[in-house]
Amino acid sequence: MNINKEGQTFQSAQAEILIVGVSKNQEQLEGWLDFVEIFGNPITEWIKEGDIATGLKKLTKIPSFIPSTQVKRILFVGLGDRKTLSTDELRESFGLVGKELHKLNAKTVTLWVDSFVTADIDSTEVSIIAAEGAGLGYYNVQNYKTSSNAIDVKIEEVSFITTADMQEIVAGFEVGQVYAEAVNEARSLVNLPGNILTSVKLADYAEELAKQYDFEIEILNKAQLEELGMGAILAVNKGSVEEPRVITIKYQATDKWEDVIGLVGKGVTFDTGGYSIKTKTGLVGMKGDMGGAAAVLGAMRIIGELRPNKNVIAVIGSTDNMISGEAFKPDDVITTYSGKTVEILNTDAEGRLVLADAVTYAKQQGANYIIDVATLTGGVITALGYDKTGVLTNDETLFEKFVEASVEAGEFVWQLPLTENDKKRIRKSDVADLNNSPGSDGHMIFGGGFVGEFVGDTPWIHLDIAGTSDTRSAHDLGPKGGTGVMVRTIATFVERLAEEDK
Repeated sequence: MNINKEGQTFQSAQAEILIVGVSKNQEQLEGWLDFVEIFGNPITEWIKEGDIATGLKKLTKIPSFIPSTQVKRILFVGLGDRKTLSTDELRESFGLVGKELHKLNAKTVTLWVDSFVTADIDSTEVSIIAAEGAGLGYYNVQNYKTSSNAIDVKIEEVSFITTADMQEIVAGFEVGQVYAEAVNEARSLVNLPGNILTSVKLADYAEELAKQYDFEIEILNKAQLEELGMGAILAVNKGSVEEPRVITIKYQATDKWEDVIGLVGKGVTFDTGGYSIKTKTGLVGMKGDMGGAAAVLGAMRIIGELRPNKNVIAVIGSTDNMISGEAFKPDDVITTYSGKTVEILNTDAEGRLVLADAVTYAKQQGANYIIDVATLTGGVITALGYDKTGVLTNDETLFEKFVEASVEAGEFVWQLPLTENDKKRIRKSDVADLNNSPGSDGHMIFGGGFVGEFVGDTPWIHLDIAGTSDTRSAHDLGPKGGTGVMVRTIATFVERLAEEDK
């Protein structure tokens, strides 16, 4: 997509679609009289009569009926009460704009930036949110239908009308575009069928990402994992014909490899549950059990584009969890990479085993803080529903900073407690140091708490995205399927930490 850095005026605008924000008392908007002078005085009357809707997230499309202009259509975006408009509402409004632009197969678009500015949202923020929201809304899930003959039309050029500094507007739009594209990449990974996205293919994707952004990368194969003694991920992999991979990506922003943020993702490319097999309906959708890995890779894409001054290491443990004569079983005892032993009580509690080896490896590679992200438990859905990401932490100060990033990104997180009694239940076993499934009660806490046993005293945040990693229905910011949740929050968090260090 080309971004026109010269800017346009109402008189010179050339676009298939001109996007305009409208709200109550629209005539008080600076520049409104100039707008209606060019595009027609009846517009003001149509707004008063309700023919052009001002209600929040209401879209009204009209043809440009003034022959002297080179704008085909005007898309009015209802903002409701401009005084109370939030950044989340504005992002969602632009998500709907993205859907509309996709439906119209628009190639050229002009955004009147100032028409979306409020007392709390300045023009640069508008440009970021516009690119992010519209980019997310524009996304469609790839399908494999042989009968599809739809033409894939993309937006070719975006222009702006604004009185603000054009350089800042363009820079803001480019940042929002980066965020949207990274989320959409993560969505696409989650949506890929398990027979197409194997652990090996996921590692190939990570390798291409590393090459693109000049990251250091290491990919460990099965023989190397056996040599290192990564017994937890190897146990999960035992039933599979696909080899496991542990992927490590390093982004070194400073001269010394210190003060490193570790991002650890669960990359289970399909989860049958193993011998603790899922139900026939529970098996459907398990191609998305690598949502944590997708979130980490999406965040690394943003980091690669924006280059924050913060050292980051990403570690992804990837395998599928299948059933065969060699698969691991309940009552097995395994030895993890850390040396701790685990009694297997539930082979469907496999993600925490993968993460156990991955967080141990991240610490060994120099991570001073760890954020792990995983589609870990159905228990988080029972506790919090499908719209909230569950969190455990051992460092409240770190978590407070993370919450600020999540609020900025519009991705809701909620902390659950991890008590000493929970830890005792995780450590309860007659034959091993730990058990991998103390019970169905408090399942999310036990799952994350198990990972915490391998984190130790390292400042840590655990994100359970089992409920938020995909959605069963379309929403303002995208279609049903993978959501790319936590990509924006994690990247924003890293950027905030980098700003603190200046």
